[in-house]
Amino acid sequence: MDRYSNARVAIVGATGAVGTTMLSILEERRFPLSDLRLLASSRSAGRVVDTNWGSVEVEDLETADPSDVDIALFSAGGSRSLEYAPHFASAGATVIDNSSAFRRDDTVPLVVAQVNDEAIRSNEGIVANPNCTTMVLMMAAGPLHDAAGLKTMFATSYQSVSGSGRTGITQLTSEIDFFDEDRESLVSGGWEEPKGDLYARPIGYNVLPLAGPLSDAGYTEEEWKLVHESHKILGRQEIAIEPTCVRVPVMVGHGIATSMWFDRRVDLDEAVAVLGSAPGMQLWDDTRVPTPLDSAGIDDILVGRLRETIGFPGGISLFAIGDNLRKGAALNAVQLAELLLA
Repeated sequence: MDRYSNARVAIVGATGAVGTTMLSILEERRFPLSDLRLLASSRSAGRVVDTNWGSVEVEDLETADPSDVDIALFSAGGSRSLEYAPHFASAGATVIDNSSAFRRDDTVPLVVAQVNDEAIRSNEGIVANPNCTTMVLMMAAGPLHDAAGLKTMFATSYQSVSGSGRTGITQLTSEIDFFDEDRESLVSGGWEEPKGDLYARPIGYNVLPLAGPLSDAGYTEEEWKLVHESHKILGRQEIAIEPTCVRVPVMVGHGIATSMWFDRRVDLDEAVAVLGSAPGMQLWDDTRVPTPLDSAGIDDILVGRLRETIGFPGGISLFAIGDNLRKGAALNAVQLAELLLA
């Protein structure tokens, strides 16, 4: 791993919501890089970005030469990852990819820093970042699984619009402004449909029980990601997982309400002891309610509403929330890069 010392780092998709967050986190954590390159589509090429390492001109990904890159942080979408990540890896870089392109590839480790760090050692040039919702959930489920063996999990997500990128944030802002012109119609009915087709239904002042496109068996792609990625990260395919993914009118912060049962009974005292000592997490007691606003801009996952299950005794219910642009994406990618340095 010595070759990563003072690494030459590239951010691919550097001008997007996650890419810009990756850059800010590299700066915040004083990542020991010797050279920084920023790559994006031709639309952004030529833009100059001021960084802690000087002014950097954004390069066109299509024509960029990856031969002098040690670590490439990818957040440019699945299709670009499929096309360019192997190219970077074959040139000698270790790619940390934030898309869904390689998550289910058996040859690519799927890693949540502070949960299954050891998996990164088996990489063959590409490491996958989990979905942002799975990431938040695994920070709470992982330590409990290590302690008692996760057997069954019901999980309902409450996903912010920034999960759809800057377009989602713009859409929510636009719709709130639109509905504010006639708030009474939101109470009495008769409201008019706002412009925009990003989501199946309006998101302003609303909740959509459909996050992501529909896939097999009436479940969405987001829901299937929660199933498959949890199995892979925890290393246990037989975990029974029942997911529901919901989009909510929140700027940043993905929350998950979950109930979990294990190979043996887990009581509240044990859950408090396990989660209270878990890294990257703040365990909030009953007097504090973790919300998306609390999670925005911070690295830790917030866990609260911790309680023993009552319908089917022996399990644990909780609510976890995290900034989906940070731990849910950019922070985890940088933490994985730091694991390469270790």
